[in-house]
Amino acid sequence: MQLDAIAVEAGVRLEALASVGSTNTEARIRARRGERAPLWITAVAQSEGRGRMDRSWVSPVGNLYASLLLREPSLPERAPELAFVAALALRDAIVAAAPALASQLGFKWPNDLLLAGDKCAGILIEGEVEPGESLSVVIGIGVNCASHPPAAAYPATDLAAHGADLAPERLFQHLSATMCGRIAQWERGRGFPAMLGDWLSAARGIGDEITVRHGGSEKHGRFVGLDRSGRLVLQLRGGGTEKISAGDVFPFKFHGGRRVPSRAE
Repeated sequence: MQLDAIAVEAGVRLEALASVGSTNTEARIRARRGERAPLWITAVAQSEGRGRMDRSWVSPVGNLYASLLLREPSLPERAPELAFVAALALRDAIVAAAPALASQLGFKWPNDLLLAGDKCAGILIEGEVEPGESLSVVIGIGVNCASHPPAAAYPATDLAAHGADLAPERLFQHLSATMCGRIAQWERGRGFPAMLGDWLSAARGIGDEITVRHGGSEKHGRFVGLDRSGRLVLQLRGGGTEKISAGDVFPFKFHGGRRVPSRAE
């Protein structure tokens, strides 16, 4: 792995590992040790890759696994916005490396990048504030470059399946530059309204009937947009709206007035 010159000039550091349990876990360990940020941790493979809600992230050789450690990037309440910042930076990086895919890339709330409607990448934001210490935030990114797991809760794909022969090393170099640009644009949250507009312009599912699952509960309604903080706004089928901070979004379809489960359910 290698940083782009833009990242090097910005003072970003890189530690490229052959194998690790989880790049996010490793970055959090480095944060507790007081290591200087910004610091990227990358790995050729992970043995304990994680997604949201501690779900396993299958991590074979050939895909990109990278986590960026930041210190005091913003006030704690604004740190979740980094999921949108990272999503935009990742899309920028893929477009820079494989411009033919640009029209097929889109965002799935809250933290996935889609390619032709299927998941090709995920983002995991984790933050900690130690007693008497500063806020540390880790942005974890996994991209299916050469392979993807079999269909599970949401269908997946990879870049190679769509004609992009994009090595993780090349994609990471672009990402190290585009992440610098998007974090600078974000400006500790001051630039978030404009970035949210960028995200919404490539969002998938707005206006669609969806199911949002969180914990053991499900909510059904129409995805009408996001509020200023990035929460999903759900128009409930019984009337009114609800703002949702976390959850898994799945489509569902109707046929002849009857609900028919989609392949994602």
